[in-house]
Amino acid sequence: MPGPPCGSLLDYKTAKFSLTRNRRVGLLHRLLQLSALGYLLGWVLLMRKGYQERDAAPRVAMVTKVKGAAAAEAAGRRLWDAADLTWPPQGENVLFLVTNFIATIQQAQGTCPESPSVLDGMCTEDADCPMGNPVVHGNGIKTGKCLMFNATCSTCEIYGWCPVENGTLPRKLLLAETENFTLFIKNTVHFTKFNFSKCNALQTTDPSYFKTCTYDPIFNPSCPVFRVRDMVEAAGENFGDLALLGGSIRVLIEWNCDLDHAAAQCQPQYSFSLQDTRYNFRTASYYWGSQRQLYRNLLKLYGIRFEVSVHGQAGKFSIVPTAVSFGTSIAFFGAATMVCDLVLLYLDAKADLYWKEKFEEAKPPKGKPEAAA
Repeated sequence: MPGPPCGSLLDYKTAKFSLTRNRRVGLLHRLLQLSALGYLLGWVLLMRKGYQERDAAPRVAMVTKVKGAAAAEAAGRRLWDAADLTWPPQGENVLFLVTNFIATIQQAQGTCPESPSVLDGMCTEDADCPMGNPVVHGNGIKTGKCLMFNATCSTCEIYGWCPVENGTLPRKLLLAETENFTLFIKNTVHFTKFNFSKCNALQTTDPSYFKTCTYDPIFNPSCPVFRVRDMVEAAGENFGDLALLGGSIRVLIEWNCDLDHAAAQCQPQYSFSLQDTRYNFRTASYYWGSQRQLYRNLLKLYGIRFEVSVHGQAGKFSIVPTAVSFGTSIAFFGAATMVCDLVLLYLDAKADLYWKEKFEEAKPPKGKPEAAA
């Protein structure tokens, strides 16, 4: 006889539980359950704190200031303080501290021989210096003449700022005292989801506190005043080597706040890493001479560029992530049972027996035949 018109679409399947005394599968089942339990307790709850709602995008405000003074003999003895050696003077997340320099003083616009360190400025005759051509990587425009620079070489005459830039780097650090300069980093984070704000600086009414303290992770964790040499050494470098030619250091401030605990326990962690070596740029100051001649003092500045970045996240108990975490773990418990079923039904030597025991077709009893008339 043909089957029902809807086939098996109207069949209903219900779970059947069979007790299987198979020690290997039983051990596997318990191990999978313990793994799911360990995942819930160890990873989800303890490590990831899956019971908390997270805010990983805080609003950040920052102010940086440099303090200190140093004396240098180049270009005449002069005292340099933070206003002279810091760019910009009122920094935020990036600032530059000068640690060394090359000075070329009293430059005036005129003609002079090009520096022999510029390859395009070398010559043996006037034809090597076509008039009007700029010197590639040089200091001015060629005038068409080849001049003796010294007893050993000749260079093209140029029109530019004369004398040309001094390229001799001092053998010793001119501003060695900058290692004792201090960098004040005031940082405030605001986690909008929880309406919680925290500052890394101690809230005090004592005006002398930040003038006398220095950061220490144990004794002064709320004093964000860092000595420059300590920052360089924390980045794995020697101050004297890095300051001679300059470099770049990243300062990372990390906030990991558990708002289920007291707000005082929410403290930032600081780390320092070297980003690059050899950092410099040029700047000039202009003035008029007695003969109404425009002069300038050119400085090639070497120093340390500090780049401050802030990362943060905060967490607080919430029923929604807690329910999601427990639901995920319960699903893993169900997956453990499914894996064991697959092992019994497809990989075990007695798979046929388990098939017959697990899947059973239940048929309704046949109707009684009608009584004879």
